[in-house]
Amino acid sequence: MHEYVQKSTSTTLPRSCEIESERPTLRFEQDGEAHAIDCDFIAGCDGYHGVSRETLGDRIAVYERSYPFAWLGILAEAPPPDENLIYARHDRGFALFSMRARSRSRHYLQCQPDEDLAQWSEDRIWSELRTRLGSDALQSGTLLETSVTPMRSVVAEPLRHGRLFLAGDAGHIVPPTGAKGLNLAASDVHYLVEAFERWYRSQDESGLERYSMKALARVWKAQRFSWWMTSMLHIHGDRFEDRIRRAELEYVLSSRAALATLAENYVGLPF
Repeated sequence: MHEYVQKSTSTTLPRSCEIESERPTLRFEQDGEAHAIDCDFIAGCDGYHGVSRETLGDRIAVYERSYPFAWLGILAEAPPPDENLIYARHDRGFALFSMRARSRSRHYLQCQPDEDLAQWSEDRIWSELRTRLGSDALQSGTLLETSVTPMRSVVAEPLRHGRLFLAGDAGHIVPPTGAKGLNLAASDVHYLVEAFERWYRSQDESGLERYSMKALARVWKAQRFSWWMTSMLHIHGDRFEDRIRRAELEYVLSSRAALATLAENYVGLPF
């Protein structure tokens, strides 16, 4: 089914009555021809801009927050400055070094959501990275890619309607600061696979019925952590808010209990 959907020119999910039936039908066009796939279930794993969540319309509630900053992403042909990730909170804004390969580095700089990439020359990018990361080992190199990523949090509830199940970015988005996006998508699939196995082995629907509640419990915990990391490490432009966040970071770095909490959530809560 993945191959069909990726190559199709348009895809239509079942109407509400079909989603609630025992045999929903996925319809799509490919090379100008109409096709239909009869399903037991439909897993909506088609991302934030897919048709799955849109098909449910007002049958779900969507909780959303947009942040007043974004990330300037940089992929460079340059060796990594350290063997560990580097998160930095600087008065000029957040910065991050993320692993890629021995000869390539991935960096991020806090910027405005409407940032003009034309204003970011190679010299400015490397100068700003050195300033914010404070790493003497940072080596410049050829820029391979630059982009601006908006920061937002989104959760759709419930993640199931009839025979349609939302998973991954189709059901929720987290700001990338906490590195939870792929982790949450994997946990959704984990819960769905368990539920489908139970149904196909013994016609037991209990896993399907609990999927949304079980997945959302983990989603909201990850949303809380991602919001917390984002709020603590970014500059907000409000003097009081920024001073409080700086104090919060200083507390985390000085407390074993706070560091344990951060580590527990960053590594990933149990499925």
